[in-house]
Amino acid sequence: MTSPLVQRVAARAAPPSPRSPAIHELPSSERPRERLIALGAPALSTAELLALLVGTGRSGTSALDVGHLLLGSAGGSLRRMAMQPVASLTGTAGIGMARAVTVHAALELGRRLAAETREDGAPIRSPRDVARLFAPRLEDLPVEEFHVAVLDAQHRLERDITVTRGILTSSLVHPREVFREAIAERAAAVILVHNHPSGDPTPSTDDRLVTEQLVAAGKLLDIPVHDHVIIGRGRYTSFAEGGLL
Repeated sequence: MTSPLVQRVAARAAPPSPRSPAIHELPSSERPRERLIALGAPALSTAELLALLVGTGRSGTSALDVGHLLLGSAGGSLRRMAMQPVASLTGTAGIGMARAVTVHAALELGRRLAAETREDGAPIRSPRDVARLFAPRLEDLPVEEFHVAVLDAQHRLERDITVTRGILTSSLVHPREVFREAIAERAAAVILVHNHPSGDPTPSTDDRLVTEQLVAAGKLLDIPVHDHVIIGRGRYTSFAEGGLL
């Protein structure tokens, strides 16, 4: 067995572990900020973009190292990272709550940007159009969100109203909340949209009950419910296509 004295001497003799260079110590051509300015954001790796959000590293590691660690903790997937609670990101060394919030905010902005990638004023002609508009924002959410797509007379999306966030039940999705804004917007029709965090868009009993109640209310108010589209992961279910309205 090695004596404590020998261990201390060996520890002193051992070379120090290599330190990752700080970003400001890198050549300007390798610094994420300068690369983004010169080449544009698409030229940067995902870890480099995360490093810009993180800002600084910690003792012995650079912001780029932290970006790699953060991405690795999500299996290399931004989608998986976005699905994690904010607090879970703090399990990565160098990520405190403030930085975790910043990363989540950036991921949400990306999700909203993806939801805007459509031609403004284009009419909604099919459930596929509904899924194309809403899936980028809803398919990876960890909880259910219920939306009402308010349409004008040309079937163009006039407004997207978030009615509730959480478990979908008939007590939470009340016709009053659904149609209040639709009436104010003088909607010609509405489409109901919500997501299933499980990824399976098969309608539940509550989904069917909510739909029946809202379709009946729409008939009384002369605001027809054209469809109820459930967004899953990579797929969707349309009540209209399935003959469920």
